[in-house]
Amino acid sequence: MTEQDGPAIEVLGLTKKFGNFVAVNNVNFEVRRGEIFGFLGPNGAGKTTTIRMLLGLLTPTSGTAKVVGFDVVKESEAMRQRIGYMSQKFSLYNDLTVEENLNFYGGVYGVRGRPLKERKQYILNMAGLLGRERELTRNLSGGWKQRLALGAAIIHQPEALFLDEPTAGVDPISRRAFWELIYELAEGGTTILVTTHYMDEAEHCQNLVFIQRGTLVAKGSPEEIKVSKMRGDVVEIDCDNAAQAMQVLRDLGVFEEVALYGALIHVVTANLAEHLPLIKKSLAEKGITVTSAERIAPSLEDVFISSAREAEKLVGR
Repeated sequence: MTEQDGPAIEVLGLTKKFGNFVAVNNVNFEVRRGEIFGFLGPNGAGKTTTIRMLLGLLTPTSGTAKVVGFDVVKESEAMRQRIGYMSQKFSLYNDLTVEENLNFYGGVYGVRGRPLKERKQYILNMAGLLGRERELTRNLSGGWKQRLALGAAIIHQPEALFLDEPTAGVDPISRRAFWELIYELAEGGTTILVTTHYMDEAEHCQNLVFIQRGTLVAKGSPEEIKVSKMRGDVVEIDCDNAAQAMQVLRDLGVFEEVALYGALIHVVTANLAEHLPLIKKSLAEKGITVTSAERIAPSLEDVFISSAREAEKLVGR
């Protein structure tokens, strides 16, 4: 098998300790070339620490990782010339124009002359920034800055692209437009690893992992994870006074999970036939009107919450 045939990212037993604190614990996963791969987890779960190790910015305590064929510790300098990184802060210079930012990042990666001119033209077209080359970056909206930051991260045509919460703080329309650009890059062969807390975005990843307290608690395609990790059926309840209703159901102590989803409640139950009538009866006894209570297909958010709670139980919380 040649380097080009192997995985774009290969992580084996990756561990990082800070003193006695284990930030990342024996993490294993692979990302195929040209794949959009999701890396999910709550704040403090170990996502950023893992990404920093994969970028060659933080030395693992143990374990190994290769990115586009390069060892992240022994060959980090060569690796960084073949990858791109976009942080949620966008890493742009506000006092530079759109074009000057692209020129700067082109210089960082050694892209000059005709290749730089061609890449800038491609990026300006892709990002919809043609005609705005001389505009100061500080004057761009969040959505336009986001596209420019993506362009800066791919100015050197990286084989793999790391995106850290790339759509945080931008409006839904800009989020959708950004993901269309991500699909375009993946179709062109770029491998993309994205961290996100938006579950609807995670649904669009081909494969993903959940990390909780430094440990992977689920991995696979979105559908595989939904099938393998849900510990029962999901009942969606539309009723009056959802907050009170949630507490009533939690107090029963018989459900795997009870959580608010906007104005709705999701209940995870291992005994649908027995518990569906119990839900309606218990809420009615408290004077809570139930508009509907029905089984639904689990979402990734259901699985994410269920997996996170299960992981907390395993460590005694």
